[in-house]
Amino acid sequence: MKFKTGRALASVALVGSFAVAMLPSVSSAAGRTVSANTFNTKYSTMAYLKGISARGKGAITVILPDTKSSARYTAFDAPDLTKALRAAGVKKFKVENALGSDSTMFTDAQAAIASGTKVLIIDPIDPTTGASIEAYASARGVKTIDYDRLTLGGQRTYYVSFDNVAVGTLIGKGELACQTSWGVTNPVTYISYGSPTDNNATLFAKGYNGVLSGAGFNTTATTLTGGKQTVLENAGTWDGPTALTDFKAVYTAHPSINSAVTPNDNNASGIITYLQSLGVKPKTFPFTGQDASVVGFQNVISGYQCGTVYKPIYKEAQAAVALAVYLNAGLKPPSGLVNGKTPDTLENKKVASILLTASWITAANIQSTVIADKWITASQICTSNAPTVAGSSQPTYKTDCASLGIH
Repeated sequence: MKFKTGRALASVALVGSFAVAMLPSVSSAAGRTVSANTFNTKYSTMAYLKGISARGKGAITVILPDTKSSARYTAFDAPDLTKALRAAGVKKFKVENALGSDSTMFTDAQAAIASGTKVLIIDPIDPTTGASIEAYASARGVKTIDYDRLTLGGQRTYYVSFDNVAVGTLIGKGELACQTSWGVTNPVTYISYGSPTDNNATLFAKGYNGVLSGAGFNTTATTLTGGKQTVLENAGTWDGPTALTDFKAVYTAHPSINSAVTPNDNNASGIITYLQSLGVKPKTFPFTGQDASVVGFQNVISGYQCGTVYKPIYKEAQAAVALAVYLNAGLKPPSGLVNGKTPDTLENKKVASILLTASWITAANIQSTVIADKWITASQICTSNAPTVAGSSQPTYKTDCASLGIH
């Protein structure tokens, strides 16, 4: 494995007849430090860590899970993590993607450790692989940080993510608000989930099931009586084509379904395209989403998706790198950085965590949030394409943007 390297930051002073390396003070940048609230789109506070980075004992390696479950890993996580590592003054690092392969993730981790990695940031494809990697790393004195997903039963030192129950709560509230505003007065709601091996999917579900059950929906069994009816999916997944196959089977059996709780934009988009091919009109069949993707926003502005959860990855990336820098230097992170604890239900313990805050984005606030943050640009959303809806013509996304003031 080849790491990006640079010259060490150090000065030299003579003490007697010995040359002593004088590293920068731990309280670098005039005593300023990072906290869970300091990360910004300019990555400016990461520079406070340069003195600590110079004390690092090895390389930092990041291994992301795949490119299919969400566009975020290539579009945001990889470049944002790279930018954060550079801004913090880390000289030896690697950002990799396992491309959906458990064996690749494990061998990448082995190679990284053999090449001098002392801190490993991983977003495991599944908890079994994550736990195996963390046991392997721990036996060799390498610290690990769970990134985005918690590895149940793992040996990580810290966990960095968003408050994922709160993310699910946003999805549930978004669905209910959309059913009301779109006039779905007798909802028959399809409830779907992410992969059952992903602890985040469990947390998302806890959030939106709590909201839905509180509003009178049965979230534990398909219920086709009464005013608020539900149809449960067959099996959870983060694979879009698999999510579509599941929906088609359920929709064939229950064609009265007229709304859907979907846990991310990727799972929702294929189903929305399928319904458009059947002639479903805008603002009649509400969907939810997560990850604030371009396709998600195009479905939002065209009236097929109620909204999407925006998780500013640039904050998550900086938080993970900040922790890694402290661990690599053998130092304890400041109390303002680690702001929460997350249960590991397999180990019956709580993991020290950085938990960040997500937002629900609708057509009304795209301009003031994700575009203002430069998460995406208007030109990415506002194209000359239009949804292909059987039996009708729809405005282009550019036209939708103009009517919504997105520019």
